[in-house]
Amino acid sequence: MRTLATHTTRPVEDTQPALSITQDPEGLRVTLRGTWTADALSAPAVWLGIEAQWRTVAAAVKAAPAVVWDAQPVLRMDHTGAQALWNFWSRHWPEQLLAEPIHKALLERVARFSVPPPPADPMDWHVLLTALGRKLAGVQSHLIGLLRMTGQLLLDCVQLVRHPLQGPWRDVSGHLYRIGATALPITALVGFLIGVVLAYLMSKQLRQYGADSFIVNILGMSLIRELGPVLAAILVAGRSGSAITAQIGVMRVTEELDAMRVMGIPKGFRLVMPRTLAMAVAMPLVAVWTTLAALLGGMLAADLSMGRTPAYFVSALPKTVEIANLWLALAKSCVFGVLIALIACHHGLRVKPDTQSLGQGTTASVVSSITMVILVDALFAVIFKSVGL
Repeated sequence: MRTLATHTTRPVEDTQPALSITQDPEGLRVTLRGTWTADALSAPAVWLGIEAQWRTVAAAVKAAPAVVWDAQPVLRMDHTGAQALWNFWSRHWPEQLLAEPIHKALLERVARFSVPPPPADPMDWHVLLTALGRKLAGVQSHLIGLLRMTGQLLLDCVQLVRHPLQGPWRDVSGHLYRIGATALPITALVGFLIGVVLAYLMSKQLRQYGADSFIVNILGMSLIRELGPVLAAILVAGRSGSAITAQIGVMRVTEELDAMRVMGIPKGFRLVMPRTLAMAVAMPLVAVWTTLAALLGGMLAADLSMGRTPAYFVSALPKTVEIANLWLALAKSCVFGVLIALIACHHGLRVKPDTQSLGQGTTASVVSSITMVILVDALFAVIFKSVGL
């Protein structure tokens, strides 16, 4: 006759680590149950449950005069579980501890070799000043590079004026198409939506004071003088500026720039100047296009929300906005285009021959271009504050 052995499997709830509190004649008793191992404690739900139970136990222990810690029901324990208990006890032995000899020996081993966490480093002003100095040195390096590139651009323009037939006109034409013509749909859409939003927001405020007719003044001045050129510059910086940096950066990765240097082809005359000239010509045109789209959107929104017809808008706009604002916007857009092209070429030429540097250079180019556009726009607003107002 053969006897079959039967195996009993513990429920999952019995093997999970847990803490419970009971009140005994000896005082408060904290009982530990389950499996205190790395495998059991690694589950996020289990660890969060242990932390919640421990907060309850800590509050009860603090108010109890006598506490007995009972770890005898613990099924298994490894160094991870012992370290967790030792940390829960704030690295001090409890007054009364009941545990199996093997578990107590493991706790004693952990207590003997545990090292308290190092204190937080105090704020070191020397380190902060050193980091600030490095940042300033990096900014200085970029400014010197941009200044050197600007000087080289002026020399290349002088050479182009002296020998116009030797100029890279085909490159200028191609960049002018890619920078200007292909940017017209997105700039028109964004400008139209900006005009609609501004008109709707201003119409509600102006209607409260009976100043509906001033919608033409506000939209015309804000869109023609400020928002149109700045919005077009930001879109072109994010679209074409990043493309210029990526193109030149890829030429660095594929060693085309090294080949140009070996062949004696000047990078400024063949790479920087065509892109800068195309950007300087395209930016004012794109700014005017964006401003017209924004005015169209504002005109339609004003007609729908305030009853100001497009005929009234068109007839009142030249009377309320002086032509000097348009010339200022065109000049500002031309400066924006030159700065965007120079910054994009500068970051593209600084790209190292690896893909990570290419991505970092493209990101830095877009951020620097947008920041420079906003700074230069603020300078124009301060310097020409009495022009066209």
